Amino acid sequence: MNVLIIGSGGREHAIAWKLAQSEKLGALFIAPGNAGTSEVGSNLNIGVSDFLGIKKAVLDHEIELVLVGPEVPLVEGIHDFFLADELLKDVTVIGPEKLAAQLEGSKEFAKEFMMRHQIPTAAYRSFTKQNVDAGFAFLEKLTPPYVLKADGLAAGKGVVILNDLQEAKDELTAMLTNEKFGKASRKVVIEEFLDGIEMSCFILTDGKGYVNLPNAKDYKRIGEGDKGLNTGGMGAISPVPFADEIYLKKIEDRVIRPTVEGLKKDGIPYKGFIFFGLIRVNNEPMVIEYNCRMGDPETEVVIPRIKSDLMDLFIATAKNDLENATIEIDDRSATTVMLVSGGYPEAYEKNKEITGIEKVNNSLVFHAGTTMNEQNLLTNGGRVIAVTSYGRDFKEALEASYKNVAKIQFEGKNFRTDIGFDL
Repeated sequence: MNVLIIGSGGREHAIAWKLAQSEKLGALFIAPGNAGTSEVGSNLNIGVSDFLGIKKAVLDHEIELVLVGPEVPLVEGIHDFFLADELLKDVTVIGPEKLAAQLEGSKEFAKEFMMRHQIPTAAYRSFTKQNVDAGFAFLEKLTPPYVLKADGLAAGKGVVILNDLQEAKDELTAMLTNEKFGKASRKVVIEEFLDGIEMSCFILTDGKGYVNLPNAKDYKRIGEGDKGLNTGGMGAISPVPFADEIYLKKIEDRVIRPTVEGLKKDGIPYKGFIFFGLIRVNNEPMVIEYNCRMGDPETEVVIPRIKSDLMDLFIATAKNDLENATIEIDDRSATTVMLVSGGYPEAYEKNKEITGIEKVNNSLVFHAGTTMNEQNLLTNGGRVIAVTSYGRDFKEALEASYKNVAKIQFEGKNFRTDIGFDL
């Protein structure tokens, strides 16, 4: 079976690396891909939102299955585009249709869904610039910290947590009136603050059955000790040490199963991954957010722990037969450390030469923001390289990752030295 992966990051490289191991895979294409994906498949210079370009590639290369990595094309309706096209409608798309993708595309949609299906989450209200004064009044009733979330997609940077009431009011004004996050913050969700430790769970579903993938915990902030600006993710570990069988059963019973059942009850078809961003409050799981795709860099620790053939799982998804599928998970821990460009998540320079990858041993190197010129590997993004390692526990795995991080060099290289510090 010929497969097209849409995307260009570490998530897409990890999935491509895994699919390339399957005997059921024919040709593998990645659009647009990066320098790492070019080693396991063929990159196509097509943007993730160029639906017509993607259609041409699917027809030219006789692609039977499309895996959508990032959220933007899902929220823009790429699955619907395939279903509406006579030439594409029989191609399997792993990734939800536009309505279901609103679980990630709209914080308000997700909150209403959770409330409707009694899925535990923080109390909230939504505001627009037409009722910003009501937003101020709502903030005055809350106890700090104050949580403000842009309703739409903001590349993982649309959540602000503040301790000062006036700062929270100023931020609400900036988001609503000044459109700080563009269209994404034309509506803002204000939530009660939940205090606890976070983790993420992932499933692959065909809308009827589902399989649980390994859980993970990622580290979003740029600075040590989770300080500083939010990023797309600086590292991750899997499995999460505090998530024992009892806690994971609570997540399954109170969050995962009600979500899949809720989608069915609401008549919302769903074929693809669901990412559950969770927080543990008084030893109870509560949902912070849904994503309608795999996380990044969590994928770089989740996928390496799946021992089963990923193509088998995708084929079962295509046939609506996931309820009969099984998945085998590696008992070892996996950790990843992200190397980022100097200045990220603010302004940074590209085209810095990367050296030392050939010296890495006992770790997997997943490319995130890389490109090749005639002879050199170059940086091409804020997050550049993810170094993933296995270990008997996350500490042993981290030791291996950091040992290999030291071997990879590029001008301005930055990384967190404290992944897993809170465990």
